[in-house]
Amino acid sequence: MTKDIFTVNFTNLSDLHKTLGIESPKHPLFSIIKFEDLPVLNNPERTKLILDFYQITIKTSSPCKIQYGQTLFDFNEGVVSCFGPRQSSIIDPHFEYAKSGWLVNIHPEFLRSYALSQKIKQLGFFDYVINEALILSEDEQKSMEIIFHQLEREYHLPIDSFSQDVIVANLEVLLSYCNRYYKRQFVTRKISGGGILERLENILESHFQNNNNQGLPSPSYLANQLNISTRYLSDLLKQLTGHTTQQLIQDKIIDLSKDRLTSTQMSVSEIAYQLGFEYPQSFSKLFKMKTNQTPLEYRQSFN
Repeated sequence: MTKDIFTVNFTNLSDLHKTLGIESPKHPLFSIIKFEDLPVLNNPERTKLILDFYQITIKTSSPCKIQYGQTLFDFNEGVVSCFGPRQSSIIDPHFEYAKSGWLVNIHPEFLRSYALSQKIKQLGFFDYVINEALILSEDEQKSMEIIFHQLEREYHLPIDSFSQDVIVANLEVLLSYCNRYYKRQFVTRKISGGGILERLENILESHFQNNNNQGLPSPSYLANQLNISTRYLSDLLKQLTGHTTQQLIQDKIIDLSKDRLTSTQMSVSEIAYQLGFEYPQSFSKLFKMKTNQTPLEYRQSFN
C-alpha cells in the first residue's frame, strides 16, 4: 500500500517563515528571502506544499528537484518560476534550496487596492507548471536581478506610507519583464519531443479517427497528451498561430466535417455523432458560426 504524502498548507507568510526557520516577515502580507540566507531544511519525507499566496522565485544556482504531476524538474541557473495561490508541489526527502537567488511571497490582500490585483490574475504563467519555468539569458537575468535587489532593499527599509506603493510598482515591472521573456521563449525555446503544432495535429487526427464515442477533445485533454499545462498550451498556440486551443479544435472539426459533407453520403447527424457531438444541433450551430452556412447549404453548394 502506497504511503500518503504528507501535506502542508501555508495560509499566511508568518507560518511559512517559521517553518523555514527564519525571522517573521517585516510585512504580514509581503516578504522577500534570499536563498543563501535559509538554513538547511530538515525534510524527512515526501511533502506536498500548498500556498495560499503568490510566489515568485529566481534561482541562479540550484541542486534541487521539485515534482509537478509526473514530472521532475531540475533547476538550472537563471530560472524564474511563478506560482499562484493553491498550486501544489511535491518535494522529496533531503530537498536542498537553491544556492543563490530570491523567493518573493505576495498575499493577494497585499495587492487588493491596486490595479495589479486584477492584472496578476490575467498573467497565464501563474498557472504554468514547474517544467514550464522561464529560462533566462544572461542579459535577461541581470535585468531581473536589478528588480529583485530593489524589492529586497525596499523590504528592509522602515515601513512608511509609500512602502507598499513602491513595492507594488516594482512587482508590476518584474511581472512585465516575465511576460516579455515568456513571449520570447515561446518563439525561441525548442519544445521537447518535436514541433508542438505537428504533435497537436497528430493527436487530433488520432482522436477523430478513433473516436469511439469519446466525445469532443478538450483543451485540457490535448494539454495532458502533450504533457504541458492547459494555460501554457493556449498561450503558446496564441503566440505561434494567433488562435487559442479551442479555436484550433473547432477549425479541425470544420475541416473534417467539410471533407465528409462533400465526399460521403453521411447525414449531418451521422457526421456530428462521428466527430463526437452529443447533439447534432450543436454541430450545426458551430458550422454555421464558422462558415456562415448550414452543413446542408455547404453540401448543396457542391452539387
